[in-house]
Amino acid sequence: MEISAKLVKDLREKTGLGMMDCKKALQETNGDLDKAIDYLRTKGALKAAKREGRATSEGRIGSYIHSNGKIGVLVELKCESDFVAKTDQFAVLNKDLCMQVAASAPRWVSPEDVPAEVVAKEKEIYMIQAKEAGKPDKMLEKIAEGKLKKFYSEVCLLEQNFVKEPDKTVGNLIKEYIAQLGENISIGRFVRFQLGESQ
Repeated sequence: MEISAKLVKDLREKTGLGMMDCKKALQETNGDLDKAIDYLRTKGALKAAKREGRATSEGRIGSYIHSNGKIGVLVELKCESDFVAKTDQFAVLNKDLCMQVAASAPRWVSPEDVPAEVVAKEKEIYMIQAKEAGKPDKMLEKIAEGKLKKFYSEVCLLEQNFVKEPDKTVGNLIKEYIAQLGENISIGRFVRFQLGESQ
């Protein structure tokens, strides 16, 4: 069954979850909105969404040195309690995030962290490119917004496709762990060192 964008949007507004989670739930329930909400509840996704606003003052710093010794990464992963910070699942997530940063070289954690001047410059470039490609003026803004989304998916850690499972984003991966561990989890910051590159 083909799921309409409007139906996905409606479910998103009701649950606060990501597009992919909502689309999958609707596909699993043949487009039934109420059943899709129940589906998401059973999967723990709604619980995860409710926990996302809670304070994260505990956690751990994970590290990863690539096998060639030329890339090193530190990631500050935060949670609500010391108990969760010491679990094996939390350690696995932290290691996976370190490897993600090593492999995909994000520059920021989320789109909100990208400086306004960088966003403005990118948008300006995209609009000029679209105009030069002969696109109508009324479409320039929309085209630029679409290209900005792609830009975020390349440079923002939470928006990147997870290297081990490319059909989900890093943000979705973290939501799965929030649902499993029962606490909010967030990425505080990260740093990636590559031999010969200046910071």
